[in-house]
Amino acid sequence: MEPAAGPFTYLLVDGENIDATLGNSVLGRRPHPDERPRWERVREFAAATWGQSVRGLFFLNASSGAMPMPFVQALMAMDYRPVPLAGGPGQKVVDMGIQRMLEAIVDHPGDVLLASHDGDFLPQVEALLDAGHRVGLLGFREFMNARFSDLVERGLRLIDLEEEVGCFTGMLPRVRIIPIDEFDPTRYL
Repeated sequence: MEPAAGPFTYLLVDGENIDATLGNSVLGRRPHPDERPRWERVREFAAATWGQSVRGLFFLNASSGAMPMPFVQALMAMDYRPVPLAGGPGQKVVDMGIQRMLEAIVDHPGDVLLASHDGDFLPQVEALLDAGHRVGLLGFREFMNARFSDLVERGLRLIDLEEEVGCFTGMLPRVRIIPIDEFDPTRYL
């Protein structure tokens, strides 16, 4: 990955959280490969959001000692940098790694798009906003930790993966409130 010449966007992906929410809360089962987000579309959205280069970091739990190499290679081909972390039993290594990364960004230039629903990142997101960074949270709005909505007035942007990013190949079976101005009847035909 080449270093960015100017300001850039850090795209931090909590893959476990996105996959678990998609499977447990949206589909009610383990997602099939064709039902998972198209991560290249997420990266393209990140670049377009603030018109900056993107540094995509995809955090993985490698505590088992193994990595899903075909997936890791696919991430690298899409210009993501896999961050495989390992720890002891009960350690939430992906959350810990993302928290440390967010804390490190506070003192560096750049903006942040975080793909997660997890409230464990609230203190770090608040610190980024306080330091003047633009920050967006990518996920399914109805499953984002409710306390993130308190940060919208401070500049946090809540971004729906399906509706705004468009990273799924088909319509997901979500039941959520749709503002009438956003209702597209053709999605139901």
